[in-house]
Amino acid sequence: MSISSAHAAVFYQEVARNGRLWTIRDKEGFPAPMNSDGKRAQPFWSTKSRAEKIIATVPAYFGFVPYELELREFLERWAPGLAKDGLLVGVNWSGASATGFDLDPDRVLKNILAQTQS
Repeated sequence: MSISSAHAAVFYQEVARNGRLWTIRDKEGFPAPMNSDGKRAQPFWSTKSRAEKIIATVPAYFGFVPYELELREFLERWAPGLAKDGLLVGVNWSGASATGFDLDPDRVLKNILAQTQS
């Protein structure tokens, strides 16, 4: 299992268990950088500390703050909005470049819901 796979698995488990997830924002709004496939992804993390670590260690995200979402709000509003806007969900990005899996919002929803039912 790759590091990105491990981080994704933990993301689904922690979000399902805790009922919340985090993204980040600054005065300009929420980041959605372009990935290597030319698609934009908005990052989300399963714990506040994961988001804070990226803010503290990745220069591109200095000045951002964690933004908490209840799982219900993500399921009902954010995921459909991201899909409508053509954005992917960055799942528990990590490392010096804040990278990981960028997935279709519907797939992320299915994976979270599968964890809530197990």
